[in-house]
Amino acid sequence: MKLVEKHRIPYHEKTIGQLFCDRSANDIVAMLEEECRANRVEIRINTSIREVCKIEHFIVQTQDAQTQDAAFTAPRLVVATGGLSIAKMGATSFGYDLARQFGLTIQPTRAALVPFVFSPSDRRRWCDLAGVSIEVIASTRNRSQSFREKMLFTHRGLSGPAILQISSYWNKQEPVSLDLAPDLDLNALLRARGHRDASRWKTLLREILPRRLADRWLQEYPPSGFSDRALKDAEHRLHAWEVRPEGTEGYDKAEVTAGGVDTDELSARTMESRKVPGLFFVGEVLDVTGQLGGFNFQWAWASGFCAGQSI
Repeated sequence: MKLVEKHRIPYHEKTIGQLFCDRSANDIVAMLEEECRANRVEIRINTSIREVCKIEHFIVQTQDAQTQDAAFTAPRLVVATGGLSIAKMGATSFGYDLARQFGLTIQPTRAALVPFVFSPSDRRRWCDLAGVSIEVIASTRNRSQSFREKMLFTHRGLSGPAILQISSYWNKQEPVSLDLAPDLDLNALLRARGHRDASRWKTLLREILPRRLADRWLQEYPPSGFSDRALKDAEHRLHAWEVRPEGTEGYDKAEVTAGGVDTDELSARTMESRKVPGLFFVGEVLDVTGQLGGFNFQWAWASGFCAGQSI
């Protein structure tokens, strides 16, 4: 925050302490580039790494867009290459491959903070609701993790903050539980209106759910009757709708990559490899995954700072 204020970048605070630029994230990019210039950092673009080895020092063999070869030698090497998420931005497995080359353990990787894809049958039932948004509580089946945020129907499945959050904890063999009416006692609300019948149930659902979703819900899950038992069952389904995603949108749409270089391989204080002196790993290439809200960025800055201090 001190660095942001030093560069006079206006920002504001949203919910749960999240800080956003008033103008654009381009302000942060410009700040980092300016700091690099001030510290005589050389940035090379359109350059591929052909080989990395260590004899006495690390040697990095590169090739640029003009097919010019160059070699860089240094006593320390920091790998800050990110994970597999969003390949169109240049994401590759390079950091993991390099870690394996030097004998480090890699925890299995997977897409995290990522939208769900419905099965074909559920896609036919729900995906014409694309664009409908609702606040839900998304939970793992055993309720070990729950998130109360917005959910969004898409043309392929489900997205929105609640879904992205729970996706990081999703076990493919299990469904995700969705509470579509958090904190509401529908039976009590219905009893307060007097006679219980299909018309009043429909009106109530349209009040608590987006209308398109309410109407579709009635088509898919009409109450079996209006006895106490039947309405209790109908309400339970609303509070614990079990969805079995076919999968996720994968690395192309994932905010982050879960898994990566095993943290047991590194010093927690400096991010230096315990096996290879002078070799550091920072950021998303490591097996550290935060929730939504800037935590993964914070990890990148913090781990990079630790390595920088040591170097």
